Amino acid sequence: MSLVRLNIKGISYSQTQNGAYALILNEVDGDRKLPIVIGAFEAQSIAIALEKEIRPPRPLTHDLFKNFSDRFAIVVKQVIIHKLVDGVFYSSLICERDNIEEIIDARTSDAIALALRFQAPIFTYKNILDKAGIYLKVNPKKDEQDDDSILMDELIAEEIETAAFGDDIYRDKSLEELHNLLDEAVANEDYEVAAKIRDEISKR
Repeated sequence: MSLVRLNIKGISYSQTQNGAYALILNEVDGDRKLPIVIGAFEAQSIAIALEKEIRPPRPLTHDLFKNFSDRFAIVVKQVIIHKLVDGVFYSSLICERDNIEEIIDARTSDAIALALRFQAPIFTYKNILDKAGIYLKVNPKKDEQDDDSILMDELIAEEIETAAFGDDIYRDKSLEELHNLLDEAVANEDYEVAAKIRDEISKR
């Protein structure tokens, strides 16, 4: 399967899911966007890494990981978003130390926050982009003017909302079904799925 390189386009806040954001990744050699639902902490960490002039007074968790890795000569070479199951993206960190390469499983939001700090490229497989990639109907001139903005313009927020949050497979589930799914997700350590189910239960 061929890899497609992605860049970070911006972050969009969800108007319907409190504390949820959509990270928008842009296909480097194309026009498709890949929206990924992330939490508030990860959104903050990614935004801080994008805004080079902002430096928190104490290291965030991802900064600590970077400092730890630097001390022990561990390098994150690239991030690969390698799987999409039930709306949840799965990623791997490709790391290297002493010319030995290791693959480490990571949440996609954490992987991208670390990729920014290591200046590592982000990739996904073509079939994932074919399945989850979207085209945003944005005025090209307007889009170019907003390239330096981290938070996406309101003109495309609704489109992002539909693409990232609109396909909610839990919306039609009963509360009992949701609680059972939550227990199952926690047991399987699928914490991103668990978080989505928890948000749906909270909305009820």
